[in-house]
Amino acid sequence: MAVFTPVSRDQASAWLERFGLGTLLSLRGIASGIENSNFFIDTERGRFVLTLFERLAESDLPFHLGLMKHLAGHDIPCPDPVADREGRLFGRLNGKPAALVTRLPGVAEMHPAPAQCAAVGGLLARMHLAARDYPERLPNPRGLDWWRQAATEVRPHLDGSQAALLDEELAAQESFARAHGTRPLPGSAVHADLFRDNVLFDGATLGGVIDFYFAGCDSWMFDLAVTVNDWCIDDADGEFRDDHLAALVGAYRAVREPQADELVAWPLMLRAAALRFWLSRLHDLHLPRPAQIVAPKDPAHCERVLRSRRRTPMALR
Repeated sequence: MAVFTPVSRDQASAWLERFGLGTLLSLRGIASGIENSNFFIDTERGRFVLTLFERLAESDLPFHLGLMKHLAGHDIPCPDPVADREGRLFGRLNGKPAALVTRLPGVAEMHPAPAQCAAVGGLLARMHLAARDYPERLPNPRGLDWWRQAATEVRPHLDGSQAALLDEELAAQESFARAHGTRPLPGSAVHADLFRDNVLFDGATLGGVIDFYFAGCDSWMFDLAVTVNDWCIDDADGEFRDDHLAALVGAYRAVREPQADELVAWPLMLRAAALRFWLSRLHDLHLPRPAQIVAPKDPAHCERVLRSRRRTPMALR
C-alpha cells in the first residue's frame, strides 16, 4: 500500500456520502506497500480502508472484491467490501477506481513465532477450500506471462550472475508449465501475496488477511510456497527455519492434505514463488513510479531466497 493519488478530507467526505456511513471523523494515508493509494478512514459508523487503484484494471475489480466478499461469507477473516446505496462495490474518486472495505483489527507481525506460523497455515488451507466454489476466473496477474515480460525489462539492470540465474530459472518454470499444460495442479482463486505484512494479529489472535489485489487463479501449492518463503525463513540468508516451516505446513496439512502430484511439484513451486517476487522487486526498483509516500523493498532478499531454493531443494513429505 502507498499514496500515489492524494485525497483531501473534503473529497473523502463527499465520496462517502453514497455509503450512508455518517460523518467522516479521520482520514490518514497508509505508507506501506507500492501498488495502490490507501487510506485509513474512520466514520461515525465504523473503521474502513479506502483504496484507489493505480494500475489494477477496472474490469478486474469484480474478481478481487467479489473474492473478498465470498471468503468473508465463508467465515474467513478478511476485509469485506462495502456496497454503496445502489449496491456497487466500487466507484471512481479523483479519476481512479476506488473501493471501501472494512478495517480488520491488529497489526502485522514481522517476527512471527511458530505458533503464529501455524495460525497462518491453517487459515491458508481454509481459504483454499473456501475458494473452490468461487465462480469468477482471473489468471494470476503475476504469473508466467508477466515473468517473461518483466524479465525482458529488468535484464539490462542485472550483472552476469544475476542474468544467468534469471534465465535458468525462467527456462525451468517454462518447462514445468509446458509439461503440466493439460494437467494443472489443483487450485482456485488464491491470495498469491500472503507475506507477513498482509496478515494482522490482534495480540495472540489472528485478526485476518488483507490486500487481495494480487489475487488470481493459480495452484494451491504455489500459494503455499509464496507463504512459507516469507513466514518460515531466516531473513539474513533466506534459509528455512525448520520449526517455523513445520508449524505452518503441519497446520495447513491438518486442514488440506496435498495430492501426490503436488508433493512432487513442491520444490519447483518454492522456486517459482521466489522468482515471482524477485522479479517484482527488481521491476519496482529499476522502473519505479512516482508516489507521495512509498516504501520500496529490496530485491536482493528474494534473490537470496531463490538461490537457497535452487541450492537446497525442499521435499514435502
